[in-house]
Amino acid sequence: MKTRSFLFAPALIATLLAGALPSARAETVTDAATSTSAAIGGDDASVAIGRADSLPTSGAITDRRPVATYSIVARDPETGQMGVAVQSHWFSVGPIVPWAEAGVGAVATQSFVDPTYGPLGLQLMRAGRSAPEALRALVSTDADSAVRQVAMIDAQGRIAAHTGGRCIFAAGHHVGEQYSTEANLMDQPTVWGAMAKAYEGTEGDLAERLLAALEAAQAEGGDIRGKQSAAIVVVAAESTGKPWVDRIFDLRVEDDPNPVQELRRLVTLQRAYLKLNEGDEWVTKDDLDKALEAYHAATTLVPDAATNGEAAFWVGITLADAGRVDEAIPYVQRAYAQDERWARLVPRLPDSDLLPKEGGVVERLVQAMTKQQ
Repeated sequence: MKTRSFLFAPALIATLLAGALPSARAETVTDAATSTSAAIGGDDASVAIGRADSLPTSGAITDRRPVATYSIVARDPETGQMGVAVQSHWFSVGPIVPWAEAGVGAVATQSFVDPTYGPLGLQLMRAGRSAPEALRALVSTDADSAVRQVAMIDAQGRIAAHTGGRCIFAAGHHVGEQYSTEANLMDQPTVWGAMAKAYEGTEGDLAERLLAALEAAQAEGGDIRGKQSAAIVVVAAESTGKPWVDRIFDLRVEDDPNPVQELRRLVTLQRAYLKLNEGDEWVTKDDLDKALEAYHAATTLVPDAATNGEAAFWVGITLADAGRVDEAIPYVQRAYAQDERWARLVPRLPDSDLLPKEGGVVERLVQAMTKQQ
């Protein structure tokens, strides 16, 4: 299997981190600052590369098939959140294409993919290189850069994209204000432009706008091969030192006939669980009103069946623990309607200080849950 020379050349990485850039090849690397260059392909910062019979002449095509078809890399200028969303007619695209780190940047690496663009791009940006600098450095050391498609954005919103001249038609990218859309193996050469238009025209947080871009790509015809997997990663603007906190969305659809649709469902479900977590945090701060507000939001985002009654159950338990048993009963009943085992959990909670042991609270809840409806 072909490997990239710098994978086993620590001295080269050290040189890149130290600030010396190798001389760049004549490749198509677009960034916002140079979007009018003739090498980039026009004033609109859009690039279309390839012909229908354009295939790599190196061994790359036998080393790894085209993994990703269309993706978007972006930063929300208001929140500083950064993210990547991707859809492919390739199984399990999530572990390969999207890379992101809070306070550092985000990368999408696709086409005849070299996954090392992800971690190495983040490494260079973490060391202080801009996204355009990092991408140019890595492209210039890649003997198979002509079959790669990569986009990077850093924590300051500097963006760059590369579409190799031998990516399979239709292939290209569009660099906009703090985002890039990129696609290859498309049915139509209008996909990345449609993604850009959808991203710019959609209201909402970063995850919502990323999803809108994917949906626009599919509506434009999408991958000429079809669809199979999708993924989204969104990270916070700054690192807390706790990656599990910094990764706001990290969701994958490995194999589904409608992966983007399923990804949207998972994002909505994740929003509900984020609200549940927020409610838990307010409970630890003894702010019951804000906790209940967050819990209620969770129960309205998705139906009870989506969480098997989880959201409704913990709203009820929080109310009951605060002495508001009458208000709690409808919530625990909703949970019981999804799964009768919730009633068996209630008596176990006092030993973990989640319900009072006295006052008949447990008995009232269980009775209300198990009575004939």
